[in-house]
Amino acid sequence: MLEKLDVRTQRKTEFVSITKQIQQIVKRNQIQSGICHIYVPHTTAGITINESADPMVSHDILLIIDEIIPFVDRRYQHMEDNSAAHVKASLFGSSEPVIIENEKLVLGTWQGIFFCEFDGPRNREIYVKILEG
Repeated sequence: MLEKLDVRTQRKTEFVSITKQIQQIVKRNQIQSGICHIYVPHTTAGITINESADPMVSHDILLIIDEIIPFVDRRYQHMEDNSAAHVKASLFGSSEPVIIENEKLVLGTWQGIFFCEFDGPRNREIYVKILEG
């Protein structure tokens, strides 16, 4: 089964927790065991799994990423002025697989799934494909 999540981001860069929405898809489809593939079809956004208990972790990650890959750099050649967003998306990646067991995502105690916006604010899509078994 393939499902689509719509996400509206509010800032140029931000992490949006999507763990609850993904878990709801798993529960709604009564998937006991399998793999959940989460895919972002955008070249200036990504997906990551990291700590979700303390929101300052996401803040700190974005702070450092923005320092390492600044939005403005005279060396950028891309005409749309969003080269930094493309680089960041490539580093984070466009998909994450997550194990499902007993109708639950298998994540560490502090882990959450985040949509990573690097060129917002925008309306974005996330695709979720669950393979049962």
